[in-house]
This record gives sequence, structure tokens and C-alpha cells, in this order.
Amino acid sequence: MKKINIPKALILFRLLLVPIIIGLAYFLGENARVIIVILMYLGLFSDILDGIVARKQNISTEKLRRMDSQIDILFWLSIGFATWILSPHLIQENMYAVIAIIGMEAACYVVSLLKFKKETCTHAFLSKIWGITLLIAFTSLIGFNHAGFPTVLTIIVGLTSHIDVILITLILPKWTHDVPSSYHAYLIRKGATIKRNKYLNG
Repeated sequence: MKKINIPKALILFRLLLVPIIIGLAYFLGENARVIIVILMYLGLFSDILDGIVARKQNISTEKLRRMDSQIDILFWLSIGFATWILSPHLIQENMYAVIAIIGMEAACYVVSLLKFKKETCTHAFLSKIWGITLLIAFTSLIGFNHAGFPTVLTIIVGLTSHIDVILITLILPKWTHDVPSSYHAYLIRKGATIKRNKYLNG
């Protein structure tokens, strides 16, 4: 019997949540808010767990990490679309910031594709922090129909984390996944071996 690849299953679970979250927001509207928030937390938990399990089982391959990174984006985009469906006025009030975040995300991909012919897959520390602020902001947006400070915080952290990812890409001599920060990219460029934390690089 073929052994189940738990990290891959967790990643695919997050992918499955994408159409479910958007569908719930579109068809159930206000009644879907609590369910979507719960699914968001389950999705983030699966994101944390897949990396930890993969490293523990020594199956944290490049292919798996790239899949994880791309599905993470789809997952958070689905949360964003759900927010737009449920609270369009909140998105409109922060439209310039939303455009800036999307633009920075696109810039990360463009820089990486131009330099390495591969998409970015850094799983940087600041990106992890941004994920936490996204969770808080979307809990406020979807769960309480409120933007305020959580949204401002996630925008600031988001822009900062994207700058860090771009710097990582520009500094690295060759494409590498799981680089904690631009400082670590500098160390790699100098030929040093960096130690990756199995919990922070999930």
C-alpha cells in the first residue's frame, strides 16, 4: 500500500478550500462569514503543519516547496475575493493599498522570473509574519466587517515583506527556496551555509 504524502495532502487541502471559500461567500453571503473564518484558520494551520512534517520526514523537496508557495497565494487570494464579495465597501476604502500589495506580489514574480526563470519561493521570515497579520486582518474584515488598524498593519508588513523578497532574489547568486531573509541571502552569496529553522520555514 502506497504511503500517504501528508505534506502534499495538506497542501492540496488548501487548494480545495479555494473554490469552497469563494463559493460560500458568493452563494451564502452573510451567513458564510463564520464558516469562512474557520476555514481560513484551518488553511493557515495546514500551511504551518505541511512544512514541519515535510522536514521531519525529510521530504521537503523543491517541487513540494514550490507547490506550497503557489497554492498559498491562491488560498489568500480566495480569502481576498471572499472579502470583496462580502464587504466590497471595505475593499474600495483600501483600494490603493490593495493595488500596491498586488503590484508588489507581481514584482516579486517578475524579478524572479527574469533572473532565474523560476517563480519566487523564499518562504521568508517576514512573509510568515505577514501571514499572521493577514489572518488578523481578514478575521476583522470577514468576521466583524471592520478594517481599521489590523488592515493598516497587514498592508505595512505586506509591503515590507515583499521588499525583502525582492532583495533576496536580487542578492541570491542562484535560485534557492526557503531563504529566511535578505541577510541570509547575502550569507549564501558569500558562500556561507545557513541554518533553516524547521518551524519558521514551514
